[in-house]
Amino acid sequence: MLTGMPITSRRVPFREHETWVRVTTPETPNPAALPLFVLHGGPGMAHNYVRNIAELADETGRTVIHYDQLGCGNSTHLPDAPAEFWTPALFVEEFHAIRAALGIDEYHLLGQSWGGMLGAEIAVRRPAGLKSLLICNSPASMELWMAGCAELRTQLPPDISAALTRHEEAGTVDDPEYLAATDEFYARHLCRVVPMPQDLADTIAQMEAEPTVYHTMNGPNEFHVMGTLRSWSIIDRLPEITAPALVIAGEFDEATPTAWQPYVDNIADAVSHVFPGTSHCSHLEKPTEFRAVVAAFLANHDPATDALV
Repeated sequence: MLTGMPITSRRVPFREHETWVRVTTPETPNPAALPLFVLHGGPGMAHNYVRNIAELADETGRTVIHYDQLGCGNSTHLPDAPAEFWTPALFVEEFHAIRAALGIDEYHLLGQSWGGMLGAEIAVRRPAGLKSLLICNSPASMELWMAGCAELRTQLPPDISAALTRHEEAGTVDDPEYLAATDEFYARHLCRVVPMPQDLADTIAQMEAEPTVYHTMNGPNEFHVMGTLRSWSIIDRLPEITAPALVIAGEFDEATPTAWQPYVDNIADAVSHVFPGTSHCSHLEKPTEFRAVVAAFLANHDPATDALV
């Protein structure tokens, strides 16, 4: 368990702000196992809900790094920043500021949801030290994401689907009826574990307490995207990625196959894995199986042990 592993935290200066970073180190390091950076989703959904991925530290002998992206969690909050401040390029810059501060030159990168989108944004720039990219439950364009979510909404009970549409058209997305209908969508396509895992509940609670980044870039919820990412797409840039990639999704994921397939089709060295019975949080729904798949992929792309001697 995480409580048995050495965990440290620090604050890294970024521009005139600070990013909170958590580093989990294995009790028995594997010299061939490169560090793994974990990028959380949202944007604006802090690291809590993906921190169980840190168990890979002892399972693989590698260091695992989480951080709260600027504007959420334990990092500097900027509720008055203008919408144009929050861009993918900002978060790419932040990642490299953290990597440089930790003195890490070679690494693996795993991103979940928005974190996978951010990972792709980092990878298309071909950083020299990136050895592999894991894109988990992520769309390659928001247009495809929204189309997939629209299709999933048609599978909801008619009264729930109607409530979503009615309140969105009226602009009453804070109405209790709308929020209850949203929870029904989430129970099917965000996380199918009942009750909701505490780490995910904690992440949602911190976002609701400080929703600036999430509301600005995404919108009021996972499927009603009104923010600055609405027109985001990386499909035409994916051939620029040279790192090997693993694309992970859930059978009932709100990131539907149509939304994530462009990663597989357009990254030269990409494979996919779909976890049956899971949705958007495969790492919480089948944590052991998830980490096993990730660990195998990472091991295949670590440097050979004899090359380190």
